[in-house]
Amino acid sequence: MRTPTPIVLDGYGVRLEPLTVAHAPDLLVAAADDDVWRWLPARRPRTEDDVRELVRTHRGDLAWAVVVGGRAQGSTSYLDVDRSVSGLEIGWTWYARSLWATHVNPACKQLLLSHAFDDLGAQRVTLKTDARNSRSQSAIRRLGARYDGTLRHDRLRADGSVRDTAYFSILAGEWPEVREGLQSRL
Repeated sequence: MRTPTPIVLDGYGVRLEPLTVAHAPDLLVAAADDDVWRWLPARRPRTEDDVRELVRTHRGDLAWAVVVGGRAQGSTSYLDVDRSVSGLEIGWTWYARSLWATHVNPACKQLLLSHAFDDLGAQRVTLKTDARNSRSQSAIRRLGARYDGTLRHDRLRADGSVRDTAYFSILAGEWPEVREGLQSRL
């Protein structure tokens, strides 16, 4: 598997641009709803400086701004790239609430999965979420990812409580069927 490098991914009305502090003003607007941050490991940014700090300290191996209608309206990342098993994670994904249950999530995942499997040669893509986040789990299942299990007492939430993490994955051999399902939704 090749190591991911910053690249623009564009299609289906979504543009994924390498995340920079220049996206901060738009992201502050997109992040204005507390529900967007309910399950994320960080608290909601309240100022542009908060967003810039979030971008600067982002732990993603490769983070993108999700640009829709010419404005950054969320973010997503490749995380935990493990070339020894040709695997990576798609995560730290959030969108402005107005984009929930629209074409944006399947479009982003189509772009990211296609890049991972077709361009980088990934053999496994992992997606994970808080075990209490049923909305996210449903969205991951609709992508065609398979449930792998739940890691109990996994990490701290922003409020200091400990979360269990539900793990899902897509393997390279499953990608053609997943891609077909995503394309039919788009």
